[in-house]
Amino acid sequence: MPNDTTDRLTSMAVMILALLREGDMHPYEMVRLMRSRRDERLLTITNGTLYHTVGRLRRAGLLDEVGSDREGNRPERTTYSLTDAGRDALITWLRRELSIIDRPAEFRVALAEAHNLESADVIEALRLRREALDEGHGSHRDGLVEARRTGVPEQVLVEFERQEVLLDAELRWIDSLIDRLEAEEFPWGPSAFEYSDRYRAQRKAAQQ
Repeated sequence: MPNDTTDRLTSMAVMILALLREGDMHPYEMVRLMRSRRDERLLTITNGTLYHTVGRLRRAGLLDEVGSDREGNRPERTTYSLTDAGRDALITWLRRELSIIDRPAEFRVALAEAHNLESADVIEALRLRREALDEGHGSHRDGLVEARRTGVPEQVLVEFERQEVLLDAELRWIDSLIDRLEAEEFPWGPSAFEYSDRYRAQRKAAQQ
């Protein structure tokens, strides 16, 4: 799949593709699932944006229409399915965004949808991210030490100090997550929660 297709994916597009890995569904169900999962913490969810994004993904060949239905006085609902190209685009995007450090908003979405990757892929991407973070952390820490040595006022350095603490915390968190994934401490993968009672109830509620 061309890289430019993946590069043009928005966070909303990625979350739609990830939803369709769970099974065929119509946009109304997508919206309800996103809201029930509190995905507003990651991106703004509006019906208009979601429907527009679904149309754009269909034109790009990343999803297909597989049917439509109408119940009572409800508007007709078109059901969509993920294509092979859509699955490849999702996986490529997730691997990339998990590994780089200069797109924090996209990283949060990638982390939320990382279960669409095999654990080995997640570990590999996080190790790449850790290398980049560690390099930045070392430079930041050295700069902070040098600034204090040369007498830069502490009141000017509070933001630098905060960033150093945040970088240190993320490095420790990544190490912990990698250890947990390698130890297989919890089920992982797109089907890991498929048959849970909570998951089935959530899907059923979103379809109403």
